[in-house]
Amino acid sequence: MFLNDNLKIFSGSGNAELARAVCKYLEIPLGGAEVERFADGEKVIRVEDDVRGRDCFVVQSTCRPVDEHLVELLIYLDCLRRASAKRITAVVPYFGYARQDRKDEGRVPITAKLVANLITTAGADRVLAIDLHAAQVQGFFDIPVDHLSGELVLSRYFRDKKIGNLTIVSPDVGNMKIASRYADRLGGELAIVHKKRVSGTEAIAQEIIGDVKGRNIVMCDDIIATAGTICSAAKLVKDRGAEKIYIGATHGVFAGQALERLKEAPIDEIVVTDTIPLTQEARDCGDIKVLTVSSMLGEAIKRIHRNESVSNLFTDH
Repeated sequence: MFLNDNLKIFSGSGNAELARAVCKYLEIPLGGAEVERFADGEKVIRVEDDVRGRDCFVVQSTCRPVDEHLVELLIYLDCLRRASAKRITAVVPYFGYARQDRKDEGRVPITAKLVANLITTAGADRVLAIDLHAAQVQGFFDIPVDHLSGELVLSRYFRDKKIGNLTIVSPDVGNMKIASRYADRLGGELAIVHKKRVSGTEAIAQEIIGDVKGRNIVMCDDIIATAGTICSAAKLVKDRGAEKIYIGATHGVFAGQALERLKEAPIDEIVVTDTIPLTQEARDCGDIKVLTVSSMLGEAIKRIHRNESVSNLFTDH
């Protein structure tokens, strides 16, 4: 794959393995940079490659520790801007704070907009992200955003499994559009779980619209955080006579009691992508399969670098 030396890809510490996989796909070396920490905890980044007049991409998932990875991304962007990079793209496979996209009560911030402002001010000319939780978060940026979907990777995996008697279950009403797209791609029937949220970390599935008895179930979402919604829905469909249950998500956050809940739930397989590196605890869980988004990100970076259309990537061939 021919790419000129004007393309430079750098990696933050948020997802270095994914950054290396993207570079392997593009057949280019990862950009050289040195990250140091002063005695008081401050970070300093020194870019070792010449970036003047070049097209630079910084791959950084703002996952746990969220604030530290976010600040590191901002420092990287400022460093490249001051080193006279021609164009700087923040590649954010997982965008922390994306769920804080509205004021749902008084006296709370819209942190997703704040983070968008910070990334722009730090020096990013455009953003490449995967599943921002709510598509309207793209509008929080005053720079171009290329928004990819892990749905393409997940649906291809489940389609290759050739699951019979398939029903796509939306774990809540808000996920209905995503579930409908999976049903179209995989050819299954569609069912919806109605839930009641008890607290910020707990939701109870109450009823199912659709038939799941004797059916194999695929439930997909953009994120598994505390796993309360997905596990409650899995238990409900199992109680209603479902056979095998497969869970898919783009971002495997696995916060709080998520792993314990997933172990106890009647789930046959959990599939996530590598937008977030799995913790050792998650790796030891054994039932979590990780799919890579490196080729999708690499193809998007190549097209952005060549000023070609990225929209074709949204079509699953």
